[in-house]
Amino acid sequence: MPQDMVQANDSSWNGRAIMLLDLDAFFASVEQLDHPAWRGKPVIVGGSADARDVVSTCSYEARTFGVRSAMAAATARRLCPQAIWTPGRFSRYREVSRQVMAIMESESPFIQQVSVDEAFLDITPTAHRSESPVSVAMRIQRRVHELGVTCSIGLGVSKAVAKTASEADKPRGITVVYPGREAAFLAPLPTSRMSGIGPVAQAHLKEFGITTLGQVAAADPDVLRRVFGKNAEAMRARCLGADTDGISAGEPVKQVSNEISFAHDLTERADIEAALGTVAAKVGRRLRLKGMAGSTVSLKIRYANLNVRSAQKRLPGPTNDEYVIAAHLRSMLCDLWHPGTAVRLVGCGISRFDGEAPVQDSLFELEDEAPDASLPSEEQRENLKTATDMVRDRFGEYAVQFGREMRTRQNLTGSSSKNPADYK
Repeated sequence: MPQDMVQANDSSWNGRAIMLLDLDAFFASVEQLDHPAWRGKPVIVGGSADARDVVSTCSYEARTFGVRSAMAAATARRLCPQAIWTPGRFSRYREVSRQVMAIMESESPFIQQVSVDEAFLDITPTAHRSESPVSVAMRIQRRVHELGVTCSIGLGVSKAVAKTASEADKPRGITVVYPGREAAFLAPLPTSRMSGIGPVAQAHLKEFGITTLGQVAAADPDVLRRVFGKNAEAMRARCLGADTDGISAGEPVKQVSNEISFAHDLTERADIEAALGTVAAKVGRRLRLKGMAGSTVSLKIRYANLNVRSAQKRLPGPTNDEYVIAAHLRSMLCDLWHPGTAVRLVGCGISRFDGEAPVQDSLFELEDEAPDASLPSEEQRENLKTATDMVRDRFGEYAVQFGREMRTRQNLTGSSSKNPADYK
């Protein structure tokens, strides 16, 4: 850790204290924890190098060869032919993630999990707890290490500073930016280091000769408005370390969704319908776990040529029943797909909760119902959902699998998002 920024014996902290904990190469670290023979070796999580997979994450040993997350599997294999490949075990990652979040929650109730391996924590000193935030952060890092995985931590007066600091010393680092030193810490960093300044914005800023965060903070307001629009002043504040965003449990849910990519394109309707049943089941279960039901269902399809089409349908009433959702998805499929067309990805979303206005951001909105004589009766569906939910709650998401799910899982890319919803 940068010694010039960490003073563990300093008990003074003037202002808010926000830390960002980022688990180091999380999926790969869990695999190395559970497979001692893999420790110190390049490990790639993400299915198979022989299929059209992508790297979900990789160990630091693999990164020294240039392997990175989201890289095509074929490229990763070329860069590191000796790597150990393994599919993701997401129930295990969920288990370890929960243990880490429990450690954070034991130190402060003000936590905001932003992904399965990343969370903010407000550890501002109070009248009842005057302990140095640096000491708290170091203790959390030590406790996480005792689980068998490691983390990097950034600590500062704002979320933007904490996030940027967490990336300064990886793996197993702690970077502390003391109150009053935000601008000096951020100023020399390239614009790519700030969350919210993506590749397009970086290119636009470069056209104006702006390449560092300090230059963003000092830029002409008109320039920032041309690049960031209405968010111009908010981005300036971030680059000064003066943003005031607090820890939030999250915005109200707008949509519950799931999508899956295939290692080999689907061309048969039976295979596509099996995949639709799989994403519908995932969405239905997520809705029930949240105690929610929605009345707008959407279907997304990405073809082999990477073109994307979508459709949307208003339902007669709110539902969290995957059998009903899947029936509507099959009905909408007729409008988006023609026999023989190769499909690379399918997705399903449910929105319009609690009577809110319908969302109309897709290419189609279909009002007709989707009668399906093959649907089990309502009583049978309720019994099936109740039974499978109970088993999965106790033994994990893959404890019960239907034929459609087994059929689809054999053709997945082996990667997964880090959305917290996938791990709760």
